[in-house]
Amino acid sequence: MSLMLKLLAITLLVNSSVFALTTDETVIKFLEKSFKGNPKIVALKVNIADKVAVQSMQGWSAYIVDIDATVKAEPKERQVKQKMIWFSNGQLITQDLIDLKTGDSLKDAVSPAFKKEYYKKENLIYGDADAKHKVAIFSDPLCPYCKNFVPKAIEFMKKDAKKFAIYYYHFPLSSLHPAAVQLVKAASVLQMRGYKDVVLNLYKVEIDAREKDVNKILAAFNKTFKTELKAEDLTSEAVVQNYENDMKIADEVMVQGTPTMFFDGKLDKSKRKYEKAE
Repeated sequence: MSLMLKLLAITLLVNSSVFALTTDETVIKFLEKSFKGNPKIVALKVNIADKVAVQSMQGWSAYIVDIDATVKAEPKERQVKQKMIWFSNGQLITQDLIDLKTGDSLKDAVSPAFKKEYYKKENLIYGDADAKHKVAIFSDPLCPYCKNFVPKAIEFMKKDAKKFAIYYYHFPLSSLHPAAVQLVKAASVLQMRGYKDVVLNLYKVEIDAREKDVNKILAAFNKTFKTELKAEDLTSEAVVQNYENDMKIADEVMVQGTPTMFFDGKLDKSKRKYEKAE
């Protein structure tokens, strides 16, 4: 659980509760008042980043909220930023809505729109930028499901450059696969040098996902790509910036697991819309 979630858990007891509200501004004021009840929160800013109508619940909307807080910590205060989802119909607010028939959480179907500015030139790995469909993929090369699924999906779509523009974003799950962080940075080096098929070959690197020794990770990477990258190559300002940009976009669209796919700007939970695209 993140620091922000722990802090909010102390402050809020609304996971299964509903409170009276009247306007969008009241949503913000309600959340600010609730969060500020936590003595560890020194400063707080709440902003509604997006508002999405809940299709199956007439009159209800999902609010995607940005939380920016300064919290007490040792040795000094920390700034914590996080996105959260809340539901409101203008009169009530709750953190989740459960479908009584299916038992599904409606929160799982909510995602921020994938904005035009997220389709960056450096993330386009195959296809034409003006292709009929845009597919955004967030993936960790050491995620077992990703290794089996992502290369096949890319191979399927790359055959038709006019139909699919494939945008790829490195999203290593550092707590589970620490080796992936260095692998994607190494991949970024080659991408910036103009190497072809870097992403597809990245999934062929054989390394223990728990490995943390950068030299061992690079040895496996260089063996696959027949390159001679060194540890210092991964620390250049351009490489670090590229890594941070991908992670920032992932945060903006609330990516939490891999692989995560967006099809024409909307979250594709099935990850299969590309197969039926016309």
